[in-house]
This record gives sequence, structure tokens and C-alpha cells, in this order.
Amino acid sequence: MRILVTGHHGFIGQNLVAHLLQQGHAVEGWEYKQSAFPPVERYDQVIHLGAISYTTYTDVDQILEQNFEFSKRLINECNQLGVDFQYASSASVYGTTTTHFNEDDKLQPQSPYAWSKYLFDRYVIQHINEFNINIKGFRYFNVYGPGEDHKGDQASPYTKFTKQAKDNKFITLFNNSDLYKRDFVCVEDVCQVHSLMLNSNAQGIFNVGTGTAISFETVARAIAEKHNAIIKYVPMPDNLKQQYQSYTCANLSKINTTIDMNWTSIEDYINDSK
Repeated sequence: MRILVTGHHGFIGQNLVAHLLQQGHAVEGWEYKQSAFPPVERYDQVIHLGAISYTTYTDVDQILEQNFEFSKRLINECNQLGVDFQYASSASVYGTTTTHFNEDDKLQPQSPYAWSKYLFDRYVIQHINEFNINIKGFRYFNVYGPGEDHKGDQASPYTKFTKQAKDNKFITLFNNSDLYKRDFVCVEDVCQVHSLMLNSNAQGIFNVGTGTAISFETVARAIAEKHNAIIKYVPMPDNLKQQYQSYTCANLSKINTTIDMNWTSIEDYINDSK
């Protein structure tokens, strides 16, 4: 299959391109350019990962243009040319809820980034029956794995904790991190979802997580033990408190009835990593 991956220089994009090439697909990458547009007509499938992904980014106009308006133009171009479309959404659209993580549940985006993902999800849902192509959106939960080093503070806790433990022999953790739980999903599983879904006729929006929530404390302790490090506790910055999700856990009923996945737990991932 001829596949275009937007955002191929990003963390997930790099891993996905490598995975798809290994599967035997012809894959090319493209990065967002304000005055240019990807040559969609060359491909059988577009996988749209490109976005401003920093959850603390505050230029709302730029986020809406790149994450929402551009995505609308891209999906409509794919529709006109008969090119199927996968795209990255985010579990951040669920907001601060601790109970509602079904794809059809009420959404409560808290940051400009989350709002941009929410608006595109809503656009897709409103128009999906009008499109002539197969469309799949994936609400990534907390993705982690190799290739995150360039993300700095935006890297996953797994990557930040591992780097701290190896380099400094200590991990910096927010106070009360035993109360903050996330559904951590490895990037290899995310790539497998995209790959398997290429051959599925199902469409719509799907959660991509493991269905299990693990505390930051548990992750930090497992990594600290593996690398013989200690944990240092610090207060959470004020700018994070309002939008910080205390709990996320993917409801996998929809995707697990569509493809056969053996989800990797973060505990097993830590144990198996170097």
C-alpha cells in the first residue's frame, strides 16, 4: 500500500514509518508547511499525525489553524481523491472526568490543544456519513517509547523518569503522584493499531490505550528499582494544576471488537527494557 504519514519527524511518526516500512508498505513522510499542501493523489492512504502537540502551548490561533483548519482541508482533499484517512486524536478531549472514557461520552477539553482535537473529532463525526472514504480517528492515551528524547518536558513520564534514573540516579516526581493515574500505551502498540486498521472496513473514532490505569508513583518506583535510583518529590507547578488529568483509562470495547490486540502493560515494558 502507498501511504503518506504527516508529522513523520515526530515521536509517533518516526516509529510508525519504520513499522509500516517493515510491513512492506511504500511510505513517504510530510511535514506541515503553511504555504504548501501534500500530494495526496499519489497515495492509497493518508495517516495524519502532524500537529502542534504541546499541551501547554498557548497560541490558540496557530493551534486552530494547524491542528483543526489544516486537518479539515486535508480530509476533504482525501475525500475528493478517494484516499482513505487515518488521524491522531487524543484522550485529552475527555478532560478532567474520572469515569467517562467511552468514545461516545461527553467531552470536556481543557487546553487549546485538547480543543483543537475535540473540534476535529466533532467535524469528522458530523460529516462521516457524507464522506466517500474510510475514516478512522485514534484517541491516543499516554503514549511512550523510543524516540522521545527531542520532546524535553513534553516527553512521557516513562522516558523522563528513565533518563533521570540513568543520568542522575534520582527521579523527580510531583507530590501525591500515587493519586494520579494514567493509561500508558507503548508506541509499538500504537503502530500495530494503525497497521491492523489499514485492512479493516470499520470507521469512526477509537480509543487507543491498554484499558488499565497505573499511577505515576508506580511507574517511577518500577523504573527507580530497575536502575537503582531514588525518588525526589516536588510540588506541581501552578500552570499545570487546572488542566492536569487525575485519571485516564481507555474503554476498549470498540477497538477490541474490531482488531485483535495483545496490549503491553507498562510494567512489562519496563521489565523488558534495557
